[in-house]
Amino acid sequence: MSEDKEQKTYRGRIAPTPSGYLHEGHARTFKVAWRRAKEQGGCLIYRNDDLDKLRCSEEFTSAAMEDLRSIGITWDEGPDCGGACGPYNQSERTFRYITILLRLAKEGLVYPCTKSRKEIQAFGMKAKADNEYLFPQELRPNQQHYTKDQISLDKNWRFRTALNYEVHFIDGRKGKQCFEVGKDFSDFLVWRKDRHASYELATIVDDHFMKITEIVRGEDLLISSARQCVLFDALKYQRPMFYHCELLLDGKGRKLSKSQRNLPRLFLGN
Repeated sequence: MSEDKEQKTYRGRIAPTPSGYLHEGHARTFKVAWRRAKEQGGCLIYRNDDLDKLRCSEEFTSAAMEDLRSIGITWDEGPDCGGACGPYNQSERTFRYITILLRLAKEGLVYPCTKSRKEIQAFGMKAKADNEYLFPQELRPNQQHYTKDQISLDKNWRFRTALNYEVHFIDGRKGKQCFEVGKDFSDFLVWRKDRHASYELATIVDDHFMKITEIVRGEDLLISSARQCVLFDALKYQRPMFYHCELLLDGKGRKLSKSQRNLPRLFLGN
């Protein structure tokens, strides 16, 4: 009875990357996440996605929390208030990512990759959805089940996607979604040679262990959601629900970016 009740409890999250100040687009998406958690009578978790220590800083972490509170966004668990599913800084969760990488390697689902971006681009295969270069099947090594002693954290590791496979999920705003392996995406990184988990791996591991039931994010991350569904399924984790928000564009029709120097620290609207 208690287990069924726990499964039905809504758990959302906001996960800023503190590599710059938040902008209006972040604020709007996080406001949607906060509102959906409130409407469901659930919890909102603040996770600090600070994996890249070269780009992330305490200044941006503190500023993000301050800015979000200034527009009325509060959370129930996070690096500042604790909770049962911590730590809430990704930089403190590397042990979990390594554990899952070892599991994937043991099951033959990932492989080390030394191919350069130039070698990958030479095949000229671009994804249908986001125009990124696909990793060619011809560059894959034969499948191998790796032991712990065979794992080097100083190499890139890619997930071995299944051929002729489609990923389906229902988005809370956009409805039915379908992505095809080999056309929309291909073998993707789960570990980087700088000894960091990739965004895809770190996100699904944290969302699973933090018991997130719905992910609210921008619609520019639809492909990431499809890749993450593949990882959720491979690890036999229950998939969360998804809600992809419409992107906020600047005057030239481009999505807002932290790299745009003309952006204010944060839009403090409603």
